[in-house]
Amino acid sequence: MTQTIPFQGVTPLGTLLARRQFLRSGSAILALPFLEALAPRAARGQSAAAPPKRMVCIMTNTGLLPENFFPRQTGTAFEPSRYLTHLEGVRGRYTVMNGLSHPDNSGGHCVEKTFLSGARFPNSAVFKNSISMDQVAAEAIGHQTRFPFLTLAVNGQHDGLLSVSRDGVFIPPELSPANLYRRLFTPDTAAESAERMREIGNRVSALDFVNDKARRLSRRLGAEDRARLEQYFTSVRELEQRLEQSRIWQQRDKPHVSSPAPQDITDITQDVDRARLMYDMALLALQSDSTRTITLYLNPLEVLVKVPGVSDLTHSLTHHGNEPEKIEQLAKVEEAGMKNLGRFLDQLAGVNEGAGSLLDDTAVLFGSNMSNGSNHSNVNLPILLAGGRFRHGQHLEFDKKNNTPLCNLFVSMLQHMRLEEDRFSSSTGTLTGLEVA
Repeated sequence: MTQTIPFQGVTPLGTLLARRQFLRSGSAILALPFLEALAPRAARGQSAAAPPKRMVCIMTNTGLLPENFFPRQTGTAFEPSRYLTHLEGVRGRYTVMNGLSHPDNSGGHCVEKTFLSGARFPNSAVFKNSISMDQVAAEAIGHQTRFPFLTLAVNGQHDGLLSVSRDGVFIPPELSPANLYRRLFTPDTAAESAERMREIGNRVSALDFVNDKARRLSRRLGAEDRARLEQYFTSVRELEQRLEQSRIWQQRDKPHVSSPAPQDITDITQDVDRARLMYDMALLALQSDSTRTITLYLNPLEVLVKVPGVSDLTHSLTHHGNEPEKIEQLAKVEEAGMKNLGRFLDQLAGVNEGAGSLLDDTAVLFGSNMSNGSNHSNVNLPILLAGGRFRHGQHLEFDKKNNTPLCNLFVSMLQHMRLEEDRFSSSTGTLTGLEVA
């Protein structure tokens, strides 16, 4: 979810100001003058033949049993695996991929923090993350919607989250469906709107003050330092435009939806229902065009989830030691999660838009940072992509010993978003075999 982070103060004049300080000090909304394209689709008369592109990135952080996820056959003539049978409603509209991973990524659970960034050596003591793929998209198209992006989580209590800023900082997720509904659809009171406008004004004033000081400093710098300072001024101008865009969105009404506000489920044993509720909110956000970039982090807790046939704690089941009874219990837990995914994809496919459906123009990534929670392997990751007008209905299998970079898939997804990107992180190009229909 977009985050409002208080301005951190003014750096003394003798110290050049870090770019990250300014990017953190304002709203995440990107900048452009107000254009007709910023209006809701229904109001701006957008062509039904060219609906906007969207992406949803979903990660479950404990792996998936490979034998239940991957089909036995490759190509287009595969029989759905046990888990994929729950996606039967969108058969032919997704692709399963095996043999993908991030180079130089190992360490079990710690790799979850690089799932969308592909940054190398996440288990290093001096590790610094890099921007996640969703944030590249948000920077480019976020100005077109009220929320440049939404980052959501179910049980996201620790640092292993999905969305990472350009400065390598995790963006805290929204954990409450009820709070998310209020942010998306509940009109602000006059007092709330006035306070928000004051916050924006204060940030603009702070930027003006520091900008003036920095310009005075530039007169005393050499050519090399002046060039560096000009890069800083570019960042400031971008942030000023973001703040102005935030002001414009604050003055416009939020969309109206007929769906009632959800009630948060506080019982953590109802993990499946809690995830389903967050999926429902993601659907509403896309339907209302409140955002076009969403991440959803699924973190199974060490609890006894309410799934028939399950009598052990979830995380303990991932360390099953090849005991058949525990493996079957884990399969039932993971299967419940796949049912949630299938339901979400069915709902997207059921929303008509232009010449197709909401699913047709939404690339939905689902996967995990581990292939098998029992041995904490970070290669041959379970990856599935649905929607997005790709040529689906196939099982792509790459070299299982020398994996293809997962970031190749991310480049394909960024191009789906109409971004002119040919590289991202560790990528070597787009993903071979995944073509646009």
